[in-house]
Amino acid sequence: MGMTVSGRTVLITGAAMGMGLLYAERAVREGAREVLLWDRNTVALEAAAARLRGLGSSTVRSWSLDVSSLAEVTEAAQAVLAEAGTPDILINNAGIVRGKYFWEHSDADIDAVMDVNSLAPMHITRAFLPGMIDRRTPARILNVASASGTLSVPKMSVYTASKWAVIGWSDSLRLELEEAGHGHVQVTTLIPSYIKTGMFEGARGPLMTPLMEPEYVVDKAWKALLDGKARVQLPWTVPLGSALRGLLPQPVWDVVAGRVFKVYQSMDHFTGRPAAGSAPAGQGTRTGGDA
Repeated sequence: MGMTVSGRTVLITGAAMGMGLLYAERAVREGAREVLLWDRNTVALEAAAARLRGLGSSTVRSWSLDVSSLAEVTEAAQAVLAEAGTPDILINNAGIVRGKYFWEHSDADIDAVMDVNSLAPMHITRAFLPGMIDRRTPARILNVASASGTLSVPKMSVYTASKWAVIGWSDSLRLELEEAGHGHVQVTTLIPSYIKTGMFEGARGPLMTPLMEPEYVVDKAWKALLDGKARVQLPWTVPLGSALRGLLPQPVWDVVAGRVFKVYQSMDHFTGRPAAGSAPAGQGTRTGGDA
């Protein structure tokens, strides 16, 4: 039987818009006691909090911070623990992308993508995990990865690296918790292909892999999270691609991925949708869980 949200505390990163806001709306509608929002976009964050307060009786709290800063994460986590206690559900949703060849990345680009996508979920989880373990009540962690963390994709090298890291860390954490006798804390890894949120504006889904609606992905991820399911891969072509990549010799897979499924061409027309005051069009920088 799955965990219920009613009466629980839910913390979501990248919560001001896109899928992060959809998770927050779901939490409020299902009777969460407190919904905690983290995002760096202060204006959008305030608007999201106001909207959520009108949807139900949940207490909604918000923190404006850059999750790539360990100092800011530490400060915000301490504030959460002091004001709301340890969250019952943690959704590591924030993410950014730079869509260009590796050698076109600056050092700052590389650091930003790896810090937000890979290190931030680890630091954030580490801040709350001891409390989840010690409390001995059901707890859930959702880590948003990407199908690009299972397959190589040109013009996504650093983003792909960051999501490979998330998948490996997230699933290892799941096993560690089980092995150490902390099965009440369950970890779910979300591995979706392109989603219609704007973060990957201009990208084209591979063969038989249309861009998915955010609501559809959130619904599947939410149910898997509460059920404690280890992994969610969307759509069905994502696990198929992973299986074929493992079975076929590399030269054959390159032909299948490049010429048949068009995986290698999926970023050819990428433009992205930059955040206000952020990177120019073409870098596709945004916080949100758009994998």
